[in-house]
Amino acid sequence: MDIIEVLTDSVNPTDYLKKLRKRDLGLGSYIGTNCPQIDMPTNAGKLRNTLAGNTKDIFRIIQSIPSPKAESFKLWLAQVGYERIEEIENPEIGQDRIKEYYELKGYPKEWIDKRLRGIAIRQELTDEWKNRDIKIEQEFAILTNEISKATFGKTVGEYKEFKQLQKKNHNLRDHMTDWELILTMIGEKATTDITKETNSQGFEECKTSASKGGNIAKRTREDIEQNLGKSIISKENFLPKQKKKKKLE
Repeated sequence: MDIIEVLTDSVNPTDYLKKLRKRDLGLGSYIGTNCPQIDMPTNAGKLRNTLAGNTKDIFRIIQSIPSPKAESFKLWLAQVGYERIEEIENPEIGQDRIKEYYELKGYPKEWIDKRLRGIAIRQELTDEWKNRDIKIEQEFAILTNEISKATFGKTVGEYKEFKQLQKKNHNLRDHMTDWELILTMIGEKATTDITKETNSQGFEECKTSASKGGNIAKRTREDIEQNLGKSIISKENFLPKQKKKKKLE
């Protein structure tokens, strides 16, 4: 309702949404089908069940509103769609854009190079798993945790908590140090090669290969730490620094 009110200046957003849904139904889809009701505070401060949507649902609603205020969003969505088609036709363009995104966020060039290489190694591993009857998202997560736990002694969730990454959309790898990225690559590359050489099939066999790959990275980590005399598992992250609030005397 908030989005409709802002984009249309309607005095009755509820009625506008009803008409929008009715029109959209005739187009073969139905706005709001996936919009659950969630408790949200009203202007009076009381909680009330309110229609909510995820990012995809919200964009779908914006696309359906014939308003000049929605045009900038629609143009941006068209641009994003065009860029996505470009990246499918030429994956190198996609890599260049990812590099630009990281540069805009202030990541060092050397770190970005490792991160991009890590993405390629990860993609090779997941493609290998897909070819070996790993289809469910949960199985991918378990196998990834197997490598992470062997390498660092922590699952992905435990590592995110260790680095104080509280939001669900925080990507652990975007907050790893150089050494952590390198060890992650070693674990995943070793897992890929072991999976191929042993011709691992199905979840259980791939899990065994993942554990072996992670243990190779673990031994590498322990050797480095022994020579450095310190742990290379770091709480460091790339979260923006919080500004200190000034207090009045």
